[in-house]
Amino acid sequence: MRVVLADDAVLLREGLAALLARFHHEVVPVGDADALLRAVEEQRPDVVVTDVRMPPTHSDEGMRAALALRRDHPGLPVLVLSQYVATAHAARLLESTRDGGVGYLLKDRVLEVRDFVEAVERVAAGGFVVDPEVVRHLLARRADPLTRLTPREREVLGLMAEGHSNAGLARTLDVTEKVVEKHINNILTKLDLPAGNAEDHRRVRAVLAYLRG
Repeated sequence: MRVVLADDAVLLREGLAALLARFHHEVVPVGDADALLRAVEEQRPDVVVTDVRMPPTHSDEGMRAALALRRDHPGLPVLVLSQYVATAHAARLLESTRDGGVGYLLKDRVLEVRDFVEAVERVAAGGFVVDPEVVRHLLARRADPLTRLTPREREVLGLMAEGHSNAGLARTLDVTEKVVEKHINNILTKLDLPAGNAEDHRRVRAVLAYLRG
């Protein structure tokens, strides 16, 4: 697949480009938010990977570019990388999950090569990925209503928010998928989350809506 990769740190940018190329992906590397926007218009990538902080102010240019791309190119998969946990940034990005694949990872996760590449591929395929550390921070913001859940249900909710499928949940928890489905139904019921959409879409929207408060 074709990946537009934006990061102002040359070593990291070139390293990630080489890493993705090892897995047979075509990478278009750029160094700032304006170049990112131009590259997407010119290259029509399958997925965008971008840092949050880029020139000229090194604040949130990358995040603002990611949100603009999600607005102007509905369905364009975007994976954002961040040096630190920024729950406000994560919540803003995850609000756009209705339009296709989206992800938010801490840069430390890049050290796990296979996990990082799989995250890029999952987002490109329309899935979502949230760093476990970000999930913990988002859950902490919504601590009180979580008292309705059992410890096991809280664990399942955290794994759901990280993007695990029912089969993945079953493997991680060492239970059957039927047990997983029961936990998920209990969670959605206890948190008064809306029904009515296709199950996978409903689950993603419900979890993210809940986490962002």
